[in-house]
Amino acid sequence: MRTPEGGPVDQEPANGSLADGSIIVCPDGPLLVRGAFEILTPSGEPVPRQRQTVALCRCGASAIKPYCDGTHKLIKFRTEPPGESKDS
Repeated sequence: MRTPEGGPVDQEPANGSLADGSIIVCPDGPLLVRGAFEILTPSGEPVPRQRQTVALCRCGASAIKPYCDGTHKLIKFRTEPPGESKDS
């Protein structure tokens, strides 16, 4: 399995533990949440989660919110303000 950005999903760290987990911000893409986190709706209800690593939508256009479905690529979602370049 691969993330929407093409990276591997559901792999344990090299040391073999998922002690605290992590949240990784993908440039122009989702948040990758790894570890034993509970995801809740605004009303506090748990969101079903089948995997240890999930991609959460940041663009707002996913058809399977709160999870990412890759739509950010189609709509050219950017995390930097217009006019700024990643090189600056």
